[in-house]
Amino acid sequence: MDEEALKALRKASKRAKRIAGEKAMELHDLVEDRLPAAYEELPRVAEETYAACKEWAEAEAALQDAEGATAS
Repeated sequence: MDEEALKALRKASKRAKRIAGEKAMELHDLVEDRLPAAYEELPRVAEETYAACKEWAEAEAALQDAEGATAS
């Protein structure tokens, strides 16, 4: 894999991690500050957080695979 492709994978992983962190913060704020009154928001925020974390994990796995293939 060339350096440009690795750079793109690193960028995608960092972006996905940032978004996952933002969603986790949103979930935390909901739990800490707005429950139980905002309980109806919980499924949506939890699903979005889960999806963002899953996207980050997949991006990170792709990056690790590419870096491992490059190192070999």
